[in-house]
Amino acid sequence: MDFTDSPEEAAFRTEARNWLNANAPAHELPRGVTLDDADEVARGTAWQRRLAEAGYAGILLPQALGGRGGTIMEAVVFGEEEARFNLPKGPYIIIGLSMALPVIAKHGTPEQIERFAAATLLGDLTWCQLFSEPAAGSDLAAVRTRAVKDGDDWVVNGQKVWSSWAHLSDWGILIARTDPSLPKHKGLSFFVVDMKTPGIDVRPIRQISGASDFNETFFTDVRIPDSCRIGAVGEGWACAMTVLTGERLNQGGSDNGEGIGGLIHYAARTPRGRGTALDSEAVRLSLAMAYAEEQAERHFQSRMRTMVSRGENPGAMAAVVKLAFASRYQKTAGLAMELREMAGIAHRPEEADTARIWYDYIWSTALRIAGGADEVLRNQISERVLGMPGDIRADKNVPFDQL
Repeated sequence: MDFTDSPEEAAFRTEARNWLNANAPAHELPRGVTLDDADEVARGTAWQRRLAEAGYAGILLPQALGGRGGTIMEAVVFGEEEARFNLPKGPYIIIGLSMALPVIAKHGTPEQIERFAAATLLGDLTWCQLFSEPAAGSDLAAVRTRAVKDGDDWVVNGQKVWSSWAHLSDWGILIARTDPSLPKHKGLSFFVVDMKTPGIDVRPIRQISGASDFNETFFTDVRIPDSCRIGAVGEGWACAMTVLTGERLNQGGSDNGEGIGGLIHYAARTPRGRGTALDSEAVRLSLAMAYAEEQAERHFQSRMRTMVSRGENPGAMAAVVKLAFASRYQKTAGLAMELREMAGIAHRPEEADTARIWYDYIWSTALRIAGGADEVLRNQISERVLGMPGDIRADKNVPFDQL
């Protein structure tokens, strides 16, 4: 693959850069300042609306959904240019664009697409993901949250956990068990749910970073109209795989929005002896290795996104993107902390760069689990990509209510 800009891509880069230079500064988040969650969401939705108004929201989404219908390279180029600014791009926006809209577009009805697509692209609707449970994280198909049909509604009872930004999201994508007499992968159905529906109780979880953007979400006799079911009854696992493919493809990317280039500049600004950290041969070698890994991951991710843009399904190969990024992210965040030595652990409040690296390192440990634990992804890659023998599954073809 040739990643040198073609004349068309160079023209688009100039267009995107000029537009971002004129519009992004007004929406940038102040560096080193922690915002109230509600304020961050307000800023994020305002930026999303500005993107949509200019035709830059959902670059890869088809025009029928309100997207740009652009190429994979246009999406890459715009992402690179947008990353030069510290913009609000939280999960409340990303889940809608990369998870909710793809599953609605693929498995939903024309009425559902009309109802949710434009509003999500404009930032009028924010989304959370209601998948993981206390006993169904890495083994997602083991979900116990039940949805029972009652007239034109489904009555949902159960518990979800690690629901990012559910406390401030408008809608959620939900997988629930609708037929426990079937094996665990087959008795599931997929829904979208208004988070203001009576019976939904969202409880924030206090994290080691001090933030509380994860939540527990409890459902007590929550009534969801059948019109909010996505796909056929029992098609929940296929819908979930559409979501997870998008999640894993979009988890790869540049650390801190700047990648290793930003880390190199950080090393050049970090005092070390009579010079800077960049004067150390060991540091330069570590940065060079990290840069090579970043470029390899970037090229592979573009390959996978190209497959998706052509209507192909990368399947388990998407797990490679997430696995590679999560591992590299933690390693490079650790390298950044080492560059600052003791100051990387006990930084002063005014040191915005170091505070961000400290937060990134904490978050990177969670990312080794979120969206698919390393061990689960390695199993998927070995079995479904490399063709190695699968693990023995005692629950295969066994009805869920007999497990």
